[in-house]
Amino acid sequence: MSVPSRVLYLHSSAGRYGADRQLVAMAGGLDPDRYRATAVLAEDGPLVGDLEDVGVDVVVRPLAVLRRELLSPGGLVRVGREWASDLLGLGRLARARGVRILHTNTSVTLGGAPAAAALGIPHVWHVREIYTGFERYWPAYGRMLLTADAVPCVSEAVREQFAGLPRAARAAVLHDGLALRPDPVGRAQARAALGVPADAFVVALLGRLSAWKGQQLLVEALGREPLAADGRSVVLLAGSAWRDDPALGDALRARAAALGVADRVLLPGFVDRVGLVYAAADVVAVPSTHPDPLPNSALEAAAAGCCVVAADHGGLREILDGGRTGVLVPPGDAGGLADALATLRDDPDRRARLGGLAAEDAAARFGAERLAAGLQDLYDAVLARRGGTIS
Repeated sequence: MSVPSRVLYLHSSAGRYGADRQLVAMAGGLDPDRYRATAVLAEDGPLVGDLEDVGVDVVVRPLAVLRRELLSPGGLVRVGREWASDLLGLGRLARARGVRILHTNTSVTLGGAPAAAALGIPHVWHVREIYTGFERYWPAYGRMLLTADAVPCVSEAVREQFAGLPRAARAAVLHDGLALRPDPVGRAQARAALGVPADAFVVALLGRLSAWKGQQLLVEALGREPLAADGRSVVLLAGSAWRDDPALGDALRARAAALGVADRVLLPGFVDRVGLVYAAADVVAVPSTHPDPLPNSALEAAAAGCCVVAADHGGLREILDGGRTGVLVPPGDAGGLADALATLRDDPDRRARLGGLAAEDAAARFGAERLAAGLQDLYDAVLARRGGTIS
């Protein structure tokens, strides 16, 4: 009987947001007769327990991660030290566990490439980012990513970044899967739990509070006609900022107050039981101001049968099948977003029809089983190219 191949995953965070949940889906979805998983997380957090619950061996240690706050001379020196530490530490860890494949789960985690090269094992570098605003540096960074044996991209919009670069064929689309199936919750129960008025028209946005996820744009839309005068339209912003920085939440509250809609903008923070949010919502909005690679909030909302309104760029086009299963609006256009939401507010039959189409389509194209099968096929291929034994 063949021995399963060990895969070492590197991951930059330990929360319960999109990439975190996808790591659980990938590592926990492996056929244990073929592949076994160990995960190295850059920090401690709830993801540790989630991975252990699906049988993944977890190690918490610092990793070289390129974050915006480190884009300074001092920060880059720190990243360089962590990169060198990764080469030694990950090498020892991989040898001790008999690792056959090293899989870096985000393109900003840097230590996997040199560690895999030193070990002489295949490196898979997952790209979950679209590098808007980084165009000056992208050709060099993209070439570095393409040194990996395989570069799975979560959407066609992500893969397109590599067009024209040497070895671009190594970048291929591997859509994320439905990593979470929310518990069914009744609308009345969900709205009571979240403090949402029972008779409100609720537009929910799930995700980290950030400058580009669109929370401020949605608040702006609420403050414009034809929504502003409608006292029953409510925006629910479920999520917290990175490191729980209060500045973004405070800024959203201040802007809502300035627009006269402070009492209709709810910020409950991170909601672990996301089924409450989907059940409470009439519409789920994903109005990202920069192209979003393949946001899990849109995937999950579609699978839950929600009517989704999203910015017409990035991977959102793929999730909503070009607008067939949801409503696409011009990116960054608060007025256009307000008009689309008001139209859906007044047409519950259309909301229901779009939600039904979205649920059917999401299950067919983004099922967790498809992700697991595609991932293991990829591992088989990189081992075969390296001349390794496929379990």
